[in-house]
Amino acid sequence: MSKRNIRVEPIDRQAVEDQEVEIVERKGIGHPDSICDGVAESVAGALAREYLDRVGEVLHFNTDETQLVAGEAAPAFGGGEVVDPIYLLIVGRATKHYKGQTIPTETIALRAAREYLEETIPQLEYGEDIVVDVKLGEGSGDLQDVFGEDEVRVPMANDTSFGVGHAPLTETEQIVSEAEARLNGEFADENPYLGPDVKIMGKREGDTIDVTVAAAMIDEYIADLDDYADAVESVREFVTEVANEHTDREVNVHVNTADDYEEGSIYLTVTGTSAEQGDDGSVGRGNRANGLITPNRSMSMEATSGKNPVNHIGKIYNLLSTQIAEEVVAEVEGIRDLRVRLLSQIGRPIDEPHVADVHVVTTDSVELADVQDEIEAIVDDELANVTDITRKVIDGELTTF
Repeated sequence: MSKRNIRVEPIDRQAVEDQEVEIVERKGIGHPDSICDGVAESVAGALAREYLDRVGEVLHFNTDETQLVAGEAAPAFGGGEVVDPIYLLIVGRATKHYKGQTIPTETIALRAAREYLEETIPQLEYGEDIVVDVKLGEGSGDLQDVFGEDEVRVPMANDTSFGVGHAPLTETEQIVSEAEARLNGEFADENPYLGPDVKIMGKREGDTIDVTVAAAMIDEYIADLDDYADAVESVREFVTEVANEHTDREVNVHVNTADDYEEGSIYLTVTGTSAEQGDDGSVGRGNRANGLITPNRSMSMEATSGKNPVNHIGKIYNLLSTQIAEEVVAEVEGIRDLRVRLLSQIGRPIDEPHVADVHVVTTDSVELADVQDEIEAIVDDELANVTDITRKVIDGELTTF
């Protein structure tokens, strides 16, 4: 019998797929908020790995307050220019001195930020189009003894906080998530005019799904207004194809709806991100840990990116709750909708949450009592192996936004 406080009960609402109205959003990797998330998380991973290499343990750090101040640009058909660069400030805490060693945390952070930006937003010239600064205060120097050769000790929660996860994804959630991923993947690979700042909003009203896409176009690859209109149409057709792979419902796709061709007002950029022209960004203001913004679901307001992966509940429990939800749905038959909420208590081992609260909607042919023990066993096992989350984050196996 598990000593963990695991509760399983019916959910207090309809399955989201049955609700009359559903709203789902994803901010793509080039969105200003996502840029902050991505940089903060890349810096966090680099610091964790460097600590492990130098001292064999992960020292105290957090980089989850990173901020972006938008620049100014003058896009033009065939190629414009950035007038004032974007300013990105990596903010947080990091242990710089430990047992006689000095660890160049700010150099590590700048290197990680440069590598991440060059990979994800190659049109953005580092040091010219974007200036990156770093201010990391001194960390506490506390070692977290979870990676030694001896028996692993489960860390204590750093805070009284909670994480939330859900599964399975609805059709609308799948469409929004996959459309952005594939636009910034296979589509952009073949069509370089599409910048990485792709924001997608899905609305399902009854059995009609409307998908609104804001797609930043890169001026260097757009010759004129007709060329731009063709690019917009190609995005619309591609997203429609993606959507139809996930649903038999009616789907309407709208792209760059604020455009006014007569006035010449279009979503044309120099670098492929709105951060070049007036859109600021912050860690934690965009996608939740599962990559989506889902107002029909319970969500944590914690910023997941940039937090220490050893004992920071705002990171660990959001990732773990999502992993638990996905595992339960994969292993247990008859679940239509599932929500996992994990609450910590500061100073308590992270494998023993104050409560692990699981809410379930089953199919008509399955009673919750028939699957409750199976669900509890999976939750218990996932909690027992909570430190796996830490390893996966450091190894880059889990995304945080």
